[in-house]
Amino acid sequence: MSYEIVLKRVYAPADSDDGARILVDRLWPRGKRRESLALTEWYRDASPSPALRRQYHQGTISPAVFAARYRGELRDDPGYLVPLMRHARRGRLTLLTATRNIEDSHLPILREALLTALHQEDAADAEPASSPCYGHEFRSD
Repeated sequence: MSYEIVLKRVYAPADSDDGARILVDRLWPRGKRRESLALTEWYRDASPSPALRRQYHQGTISPAVFAARYRGELRDDPGYLVPLMRHARRGRLTLLTATRNIEDSHLPILREALLTALHQEDAADAEPASSPCYGHEFRSD
């Protein structure tokens, strides 16, 4: 199955085809009122931990280290992805952030983790839970 997960800044206007609009930041964006964002939800749990976010913004870790650690946080607690996966299964999902440069933010890593988890779940659902029982074919009454 194909999933459409779009990344946007909260400062960009909402579009009618955005689908579920989820803000995935720990901090509320400056100067924005909740009503103006047309949010479906503000979901902090899938964003980087406060310590990791602080290290990255202070420049004490490189973007590569940030990405590796954030992937580790998502891998250590895959339950954080479940609410976002539900939205993605219903249709287009727009992940929002206040970060200036989306490509340098956590959103591309989150989208990759979501798509991986969705495809793994789809693959697991495609395989039968157990082998079929053919016992009725050998019954002689």
